[in-house]
Amino acid sequence: MSNHPNVQRVADALHAAGATGEIKILDEAVPTAAAAAAELGCEVGAIANSLIFDGDGAPVLILTSGAHRVDTAKVAAELGVSKLRRATPEFVKEHTGQSIGGVAPVGHPGPVPTYVDTALQQYDVIWAAAGIPHSVFPTSYTELLELTGATQITVN
Repeated sequence: MSNHPNVQRVADALHAAGATGEIKILDEAVPTAAAAAAELGCEVGAIANSLIFDGDGAPVLILTSGAHRVDTAKVAAELGVSKLRRATPEFVKEHTGQSIGGVAPVGHPGPVPTYVDTALQQYDVIWAAAGIPHSVFPTSYTELLELTGATQITVN
């Protein structure tokens, strides 16, 4: 699976950005923060969930702590969109090239406006998906902001 095209795109994006973490291919899929935390032996809050939302027809990527739920009404108001809805699997695939459960913060076919949950800054190591549900990579809060060009946001 390490040669999966999604994983390769993520690896290429990480390498081009000078990221320090190596992609880890897991034996089992970890499509949820709880599953990833259990597999990696870390707190669920240290998992950066990559959630794609439909903000008035445009994609919005929110990288939130696995310990948080996104208050969509609050975040929609902050972003200036009328409604922020969980995207359909087709919408996610169209805008990221990846499937729900494995969406990485990088490696998309085009730019996706990205926001990072400020709660993630309390963790020295943050784990993010790397293109498929069997892959993750370690990063830091600062590096995650740099990799994605994201805006910091409080999601709840």
